[in-house]
Amino acid sequence: MEKLTGKAIIAMGGGPTAVINQSLVGAVLQARQYPNITQFYGAFRGVEGLVNEEFVNLTEATKHNLEMVALTPGAGIRSTRVKPDEEFCKRIFDVCKAHTIHYFFYIGGNDSAETCRIVNKFAQEAGYELRVTHIPKTIDNDLRVTDHCPGYGSAAKFVAQAFMGVNLDNRSLPGVYIGVVMGRHAGFLTAASVFARKYHDDGPHLIYLPERPFDSDEFLGSVDAAYKEFGRVVIAVSEGIIDASGTPVVASLLDSVEKDAHGNVQLSGNTSLGDALAEIVKKRLNIKRVRSDTFGYLQRSFLGCVSQIDANEAREVGERAVQIAAWHRVDGSITIERVGDYGVRYNLTPLKDVAKETKSMPDSFIHGANNVTDEFKMYARPLMGELPVYDRIQAPKVEKILKK
Repeated sequence: MEKLTGKAIIAMGGGPTAVINQSLVGAVLQARQYPNITQFYGAFRGVEGLVNEEFVNLTEATKHNLEMVALTPGAGIRSTRVKPDEEFCKRIFDVCKAHTIHYFFYIGGNDSAETCRIVNKFAQEAGYELRVTHIPKTIDNDLRVTDHCPGYGSAAKFVAQAFMGVNLDNRSLPGVYIGVVMGRHAGFLTAASVFARKYHDDGPHLIYLPERPFDSDEFLGSVDAAYKEFGRVVIAVSEGIIDASGTPVVASLLDSVEKDAHGNVQLSGNTSLGDALAEIVKKRLNIKRVRSDTFGYLQRSFLGCVSQIDANEAREVGERAVQIAAWHRVDGSITIERVGDYGVRYNLTPLKDVAKETKSMPDSFIHGANNVTDEFKMYARPLMGELPVYDRIQAPKVEKILKK
């Protein structure tokens, strides 16, 4: 097959991750092996910069510079929260055509895959050959088809290590601690807190996910039981937990809530859920020492908390995207297939199978109202890489003299 000659462009959409730049750099360096890819542009601020022709020529970036960027969390060419409609996607296509761009790579989640699908449709209708490839990325791990998403392993590692520290702190000075973790519809990230458990009484003692309806009475009963058993409670909660009616719990607990540009209840960066849950524990259970934290953006691009497996796979999906587009002249989304004890294969799936919809944790990963199963742990553990170890003092008690 004759190779398609032209320029390439890459953009990033949605929240950044600790390894998103691995995908960027993987794509740029892989493209240097194909003379038919004449220039490789990066669009600043995702599709916003693309329609405004705000490009940087990555062809002229040095390999050393790119490799240093690959090790840096956060979106190296910036990102965007813009959710393009048909008209916006038509403008993306028009810009690509004007610049004789024949390869379009978009790193992002399901909305980014949908953008790819629409842009690809305009190119087909115009008879203009534009290879459109979606490169997966999301800490939420909620893309369909793929076994897991680059970015999740490192964010999960952060969550696990954060709860390790919280557990050690909470054991030192007992009380109730509530940690709110990202995840609007999928609880994969919150579930990773389970890896903080080493001893039988370690937290998190309770894990609440958006896949299970949240019931305040069950919550208070479980907190009370755990507090009586352990003298303390560590709780991991997904920001997106909903009640039996499907209403976000943060909305049902508060008189007013903020909404984002798409009309969704504002969850990320909002401390209201943790504060509201802490308040009902104080009032209803009469426990004085109750604290909450909202991890917010911390888990997305935390420097120095990167899973090597995650980094390697993020690099590979970027490389595979260019390789498939250049060799086979086809469009789609790169997916990861798990094989063997832990190995992966990289495939291409139609954009329509990944676009728009999200994936939730399967029932087999969830135990009851507030825990996860061993099957989830077997799924997630390889993705996180090496975790730190901690221990307890092992020494006999000294017999009392005065207070026998």
